[in-house]
Amino acid sequence: MPIKNKSTFLIFLFPLVLGLSSCQQDTVCDCEGNDLVYSNDFSGGDLNNIENGRLMVFENDTILGNYHNEEVTLNLSSLPSHNIVKVTVELFVHDSWDGNPDNIGGPDYWYMNVEGEEVMRTTFSNTACVFGFCLMQSYPNNFFRQNLPKTGAVRTNLPGLCHLSGIPENTTVYSFSRLVSHTGPTVKITLGDELLQLNSPDPKCDESWSVGKIEVSTLFVM
Repeated sequence: MPIKNKSTFLIFLFPLVLGLSSCQQDTVCDCEGNDLVYSNDFSGGDLNNIENGRLMVFENDTILGNYHNEEVTLNLSSLPSHNIVKVTVELFVHDSWDGNPDNIGGPDYWYMNVEGEEVMRTTFSNTACVFGFCLMQSYPNNFFRQNLPKTGAVRTNLPGLCHLSGIPENTTVYSFSRLVSHTGPTVKITLGDELLQLNSPDPKCDESWSVGKIEVSTLFVM
C-alpha cells in the first residue's frame, strides 16, 4: 500500500523537518512547544487507548505483543496546538523474518499509519548471511531498498520468541522515530504487518513482532 499523496507530504514536511532540526540543536529557533503527550513502556500493564492491545513477558520485560498479520492502534485526544507529531517506537522483530525476497517466505512487511496515511513501510530480516548469501532488508529505508540483515538495530543478541526460542540473535530490536505533518486535537497511530510464511505450519510462531515502548510528542514548527 503506497504512501498517499507522497509528493505533497514530502514537500510540506521537508521545511518543517529542517525547522525541527534547528530546534533540537539551537537555544533560539523558529519553533514552539515540544510536548511529550504519551509514553508507555508497558511495564505498568497500561493498555488504555490501545486497540487490540495485549501484553507478554519477554526476557523479563513486559512488552506489547506479539503480533502476526495484525494491527494495533493507539488513539490519543486533547493534544496541544501543533503542526507535527513525532512517533517513536521500540520494535522487537522475532524469529525468522526474511526481508525483501518475493517468494514463499516474503517480503515481510512492517508499517506505520498516522490518521490512515502510511508513513512507513519497510522490511526486516533476521537471517544471517552465509557464504555471501543474504536475505536483505529495506530498513532503515522504506521498501524496496537492499540493506544487510539487522542494519540499524539497537540490539541483536536476544533469543527468538517461539520457533527459535532460546537461540541467541533471533530477536532484533530497532528504535526509530517518524515526524508527521498533523494538526487537530486527536491522532490515530496504527502499527501493523504483512508477513508471509507459506511453508510453516504455525506462521505466527515462525515470525512475529512486539513493541517495547511507544512515545508520541507534539511540536509546532514555524
